[in-house]
Amino acid sequence: MSDLDTAFLAATRTSYDAIASDYASRFPDAMGGVPLDRALVSAFAELARAHSPAPVADLGSGPGHVTALLHDLGVPVFGVDLSPRMVALARRAHPGIRFHVGTMTRLDLPDATLGGIAALFSIIHVPDDHLPTTFAEFHRVLRPGAPVLLSFQTADAEDRRHLTERFGHEIALDYYLRTPGKVADLLVNAGLDPCARVVREPGEDEKLARAFLLVRKPAA
Repeated sequence: MSDLDTAFLAATRTSYDAIASDYASRFPDAMGGVPLDRALVSAFAELARAHSPAPVADLGSGPGHVTALLHDLGVPVFGVDLSPRMVALARRAHPGIRFHVGTMTRLDLPDATLGGIAALFSIIHVPDDHLPTTFAEFHRVLRPGAPVLLSFQTADAEDRRHLTERFGHEIALDYYLRTPGKVADLLVNAGLDPCARVVREPGEDEKLARAFLLVRKPAA
């Protein structure tokens, strides 16, 4: 059985296929108009450009908004998403950028080839027992010194929430809330060095705080 056929990946893929068009319409802005979020992505882009022409992977790229933002910031970037319908939307909206179907839990990439990884609000669907191997994949495919920017909704206590409906569509989607400390420890255990940790309070129309972690693979 391939990694794409494991239960949580299959459920996540089917759910995002169902809501792809509505999701893209509901969230047309890469960073929701939040200046701090854009500033963090810009800082990540500056670090990643130091490794050009090695490309950056936007993992969980969805309709391609963040991928396009990184492209506009001068980063050689491509998008990877579990949902074929999301990939189709991204290709249509951003024909000059490469997008393909895949999973961050098993990247179809050679060792030490990426100049950076962005994974914004995409590890939220990865169960706890799959995170160590996912972060080990990040370490494997990164060039020495290359950065990783992660973001995820966070709360004071860990929690798992299961959604059965979104935008009027029937889905089966798990959301995992984790503390920044827990995720940071897993990244360190995977061999990635911490650089920065930012937690911002919920903005307008948001119920949960947002955590951003910037790490990098140690330089050779």
